[in-house]
Amino acid sequence: MGPGSPVTSLRQLHYFVAVAEEGQLTRAASRLHIAQPALSQAIAQLESQFGVELLARHARGVSLTPAGEAFFAKARDALAAVADADLAAQSHSRADSGRVEWGFSGLPPMVRAPELFATFTAANPQARVSFRDLSWPRGTTAAWLQPVDIALLFSPTPHPDVEVYVLRAESRVVLAASTHALAGRTELTVEEILDETFCGTHSALEPVRAGFWRLDDHRGGPCHAIVGEAANPQEMLAVIASGCAITTAPASAGPTFGSAVPGITAIPLPDATPTVLALVWHKHNPNPLVDDIVATARSLAASASPTSASAT
Repeated sequence: MGPGSPVTSLRQLHYFVAVAEEGQLTRAASRLHIAQPALSQAIAQLESQFGVELLARHARGVSLTPAGEAFFAKARDALAAVADADLAAQSHSRADSGRVEWGFSGLPPMVRAPELFATFTAANPQARVSFRDLSWPRGTTAAWLQPVDIALLFSPTPHPDVEVYVLRAESRVVLAASTHALAGRTELTVEEILDETFCGTHSALEPVRAGFWRLDDHRGGPCHAIVGEAANPQEMLAVIASGCAITTAPASAGPTFGSAVPGITAIPLPDATPTVLALVWHKHNPNPLVDDIVATARSLAASASPTSASAT
């Protein structure tokens, strides 16, 4: 790089990517926990540094210019590479100290898969297990898993750098407010609800997984009637409880959501493609405890013979 060439800091990249993903300076500033004027100034300095406009400002927020689109893709890749390096070192550190970081979304592993968790911990009493509640994925499944060694997740989107071991398939339910027109039904079919208004999700969230819960897999494309831009389960439940939209969820999550927000009901949707609960981990994770968890899951599945299953 020659004299006078722009040098971009990681902080500038973080700021720019947050603004690009949020589409608004206000939301990005809140996400970054900084004041909006400071963020605006940082973005302006970045544009001045390169001598090109990266964002087009308008009444509803900001959008990427052609130069911004190109810079955004590279900036996100750069941040992912740095995060990957940091987390690889952390994973090696955990492996060396006999610790495993177990991620989950919603209910923790000892609730979602009690037999697996109990068997693994009994067989590995020396292992130190820590847990991380993973927010909804922004980016790929591989990026979603970066902070952890292994995770227990519903219907992760496939990725070439990620291994998946399915523990079980589970039917779906429709989540609706008790005041919704569908709330009195004891069962629904996919065809009946494809044209309903569904809860939307933030544009930065991983689109395939987000669309799965809106039945895009049955519709063959995105839902045309969407309300809200939920970025997390709490925001989704708020939209559902308002009565203006519905969504689908794993059947086992229905009671949890119903108790978290009174007034939400779960209606069986038996003909929807089932969701799967799976162990998910990076292919090259160096932590041997990941192998132990997966081996435990495989052993439990092998021992669950038709004879023993019918006896339960």
